[in-house]
Amino acid sequence: MADKPSQLILDALSRAAAEPAGVPLFGGKGAPGLFPATAPSRLAALHCKEENYLRVLRTEQRGRTAVELCAITERGMALLLNQLNPKQVLENLVRALDERQEQSAALVTAAQQTQASIEAMRATVEKALQALAESPPAHHLPPRAWHEGVLTFLHHWQTQHPMADCALPEVYEQAQRSGSYLSIGEFHDGLRQLHERQLIYLHPWTGPLYDIPQPALALMVGHELAYYVSVRK
Repeated sequence: MADKPSQLILDALSRAAAEPAGVPLFGGKGAPGLFPATAPSRLAALHCKEENYLRVLRTEQRGRTAVELCAITERGMALLLNQLNPKQVLENLVRALDERQEQSAALVTAAQQTQASIEAMRATVEKALQALAESPPAHHLPPRAWHEGVLTFLHHWQTQHPMADCALPEVYEQAQRSGSYLSIGEFHDGLRQLHERQLIYLHPWTGPLYDIPQPALALMVGHELAYYVSVRK
């Protein structure tokens, strides 16, 4: 197997063997995958799926793109061991395991730092709420005054982007055009009302939390962190 497509397949199977939890079939901007997004690679990827070298674990929606996460099969592992030196394959797996251990330690540290940050934010919010309760009420736009404009905007959005959901920052910007101040909390309350009235769908953020462009606008719904919205038809 010395031709270029075969080398693409071996490289992809090597990456998949080191990532049993699944790797995107094709790489994207800042997100490596099993194959680069080229025409020869697409043919090689199709061959791997048809020959059962790779199997699709799940499909995730990342932004506006559906991403297939794939893992190596027993047939794919057999091909890999047959074509490469088994010792080299095992060394690659051990190296990947060491890297994951380092990443796990970094994640634990990051989680501890995040928890400390959350506690500090909670204290700040509690102080702000107390100050707000003691201050005279300000004039805010009634919740339903901007609902109709947002629903109309989402209808237009889905007409122009039939395969994509609208990000909450764009919806918030549209809601702000109502002509009066709208806080993020009021915006979230309004979205929950629209969701409970079954007028919209709220879709979760599926990528790493640190990649959220404007985390303040993300909305907790149940156990999920919503960041996209679409209108119910």
